[in-house]
Amino acid sequence: MKSQQKFFHPHLRLLAMGIAGFLLAPHTFAAPVTNVAATNVAPTSDTLQTQTGVVRITPIFHATLQIEYMGKVIDADPVSGGSYTKKADLVLITHAHPDHFDKAAIQKVAGSFVHVVAPNSITSQLSQAIKSGSLCPLANGSILDFNTTGTNNKKLTIHIEAVPMYNLVRGPKPGQKFHPKGVGNGYILTLGGKRIYIAGDTEATPEMQHLKNIDIAFLPMNLPYTMTPQEAAKAARAFHPRIVYPYHYRYPFNKPNTNPQQFATALKGTGIQVRIRDWYPAAAVARATG
Repeated sequence: MKSQQKFFHPHLRLLAMGIAGFLLAPHTFAAPVTNVAATNVAPTSDTLQTQTGVVRITPIFHATLQIEYMGKVIDADPVSGGSYTKKADLVLITHAHPDHFDKAAIQKVAGSFVHVVAPNSITSQLSQAIKSGSLCPLANGSILDFNTTGTNNKKLTIHIEAVPMYNLVRGPKPGQKFHPKGVGNGYILTLGGKRIYIAGDTEATPEMQHLKNIDIAFLPMNLPYTMTPQEAAKAARAFHPRIVYPYHYRYPFNKPNTNPQQFATALKGTGIQVRIRDWYPAAAVARATG
C-alpha cells in the first residue's frame, strides 16, 4: 500500500513518515538538438501542452534535466557539470552516486526557498546542504503532493510518486548490485494531467514494466550500470510511454556511442516517439572530465 505525504508552500506542512523533523529554514516539440559548442549556451528545450499550461523540458547533462511548469522550476539530479540559467523551486535526487547526487550543485541551483525530495538513504547527507528550504525523504512506493501557487497566483499541485529503481542482475561482483532494491528512487511527476517518468539508474524492473499512462519517460542505457538499449526498448514496449527520451547513455562522458540510435531502431513500428537529444554538450563534458 502506498503512503502519501503532502507539503505546502508558503506555510509549509509535511505529513507522515516523520517529515517535520527534516524541516530546514496535443504534444509540440522543438527541433532536434544539435551539438553545443564548449560555451555556456542555453540548451534547447522541448515543450508539452497540458490541461493547465505548458511543460518545458530541458536536457542538461547525462542524467540531469530541468522541467518548468506554471512558473515553477524542477531540477532532477543536478550536478556541477551542468549549465543552469534558472533557480530551482523543487529538486529531485534519485540516489547517492556522484553523477546524480552533488551537494555543491544542489546549493548552486537552489532558489531562495527550495524543496528537495530524495530517498531515505541520503537524507542525512542532505540536511546540512540545504541553506533555506525543506527536505522530504521519500521511500519506494510513497506519494507526495507539492501544493503551491504558480503563474498568476494560480493554485498548483505537483504530484510525485517514488518508483523503485534497481539492478536485477548487474553488480560489481557476485552477490552485489550496483543499485540495490529499495535504496534509490525513480519518480513520476504529474503536471496538468501529464505523467512524466524519470527512471534513474535501473534495469527493466517489473515495477517499470507495469507502469500505466506514462506520457513521457526518461530511460537509462549504459553498461555495466543500467541496461542495454535493447533491454530499455523491451521495457518501453511493455509500459508504452507516448514519448521516450534515452538519457544516461554514455560513460565515460567523453566517449560517444550509438546507444540512443540502437534504442530508436529497436522501437520502430511501436508507435512510441523516441526523442534523441544532446545530453553531453561539450562544455559540460569538459567540466565533468577536466
